[in-house]
Amino acid sequence: MKILIAILILIFSINSTFAQKAKDKQAETTKPFVLGEIVEIQSKELAEKRVLNIYLPEGYNSNDTIKYPVIYLLDGSADEDFIHVVGLVQFNSFEWINQVPKSIVVGIATVDRRRDFTFPTTISRDKNRFPTSGNSDKFISFIEKELQPFIGTKYKTNTSKTLIGQSLGGLFATEVLLKKPTLFNKYIIISPSLWWNNGSLLNETSALLTETFTQPTSIYVAVGKEGLTPTEIPRVMEVDANLLVEKLKLTKSKNVKVFFDYLPQENHGTIMHQAVSNSFRFFYPIPKE
Repeated sequence: MKILIAILILIFSINSTFAQKAKDKQAETTKPFVLGEIVEIQSKELAEKRVLNIYLPEGYNSNDTIKYPVIYLLDGSADEDFIHVVGLVQFNSFEWINQVPKSIVVGIATVDRRRDFTFPTTISRDKNRFPTSGNSDKFISFIEKELQPFIGTKYKTNTSKTLIGQSLGGLFATEVLLKKPTLFNKYIIISPSLWWNNGSLLNETSALLTETFTQPTSIYVAVGKEGLTPTEIPRVMEVDANLLVEKLKLTKSKNVKVFFDYLPQENHGTIMHQAVSNSFRFFYPIPKE
């Protein structure tokens, strides 16, 4: 009798174990972790399709009346800067942080950054090294005539538009700032490659610098400890960044604010994340109690 009872207990225990495992297995589910959406648009200006990575803030609803700032990110592929910059935007817009307003992020995936981010150069060595370079005018037209109108039509946007660019992207952002300053009202320019064409962009005249420039515009420029540039004529990244800031601070417009951030603990490869984080504190200072 005792043996029979022991057998029954063992059978019940085994059945319970298998039943629990089956229940646990049924309870397990796997689904994708979605950070945003991928959109492809056909560009006539560039004669190609371009991929956009779009982050929509928590609570975004196309049926409500709330409109959001847009942050345009150069080098915005998933394997470039899109994911970590979106993380900064999301974190800083949490209610308990409240540093940055909830924003849409548009990551412009890279195709050929040397082609898209540079204007024509007179330096023969650079022409040979970068044979596709010199088409930033087309990329500016793409942003102005196609990208911004597309985003403004498809998503619920307000008038706040930020451009983020680093390295050659910083060169491009500087070119937009000086040549088409009203395309954006916030510029985050990080370690700009102002050495291009022997620093000719530093001599560019701009409506931004005149007394009649009326659009409120905030400009953040950051540089790390980066040293000599890849040029035949010696240039220093930190010096060029300082020259840009000095030029911008000479503006006669009362509507332009310029912030300079020297980050000596960062280099050309590490500066991006910290600089973007710092820029939010410049653009959106929290009032002291």
